[in-house]
Amino acid sequence: QVQLVESGGGLVQAGGSLTLTCVGSASIFKSYPSAWYRQSSGKQRELVAIITSSGTKTYADSVKGRFTISRSSDKNSMYLQMTSLKPEDTAVYYCNSLTFWGQGTQVTVSS
Repeated sequence: QVQLVESGGGLVQAGGSLTLTCVGSASIFKSYPSAWYRQSSGKQRELVAIITSSGTKTYADSVKGRFTISRSSDKNSMYLQMTSLKPEDTAVYYCNSLTFWGQGTQVTVSS
């Protein structure tokens, strides 16, 4: 059973930065596409960014140019660097690969 554990969320002012980390219990990020999703209150979970096994990255239009998805060289960790944060980025952020999900980490951006 693969476990994904996110960390790095918190409270930040608008314009600030945070980096989220997702650690996997297996080298899942090496072999399969992996992604960050987010869900804000009252809304459906939405895709933020995805990285394929070959390293191709795709971003939601709302975060393009501000967020960067990456993974560690040993492929056991995935990251989401978030800059120029906006109040509308406030959400619980989840990492995902295949059918596996982390527990989520809260990001709150104050105006």
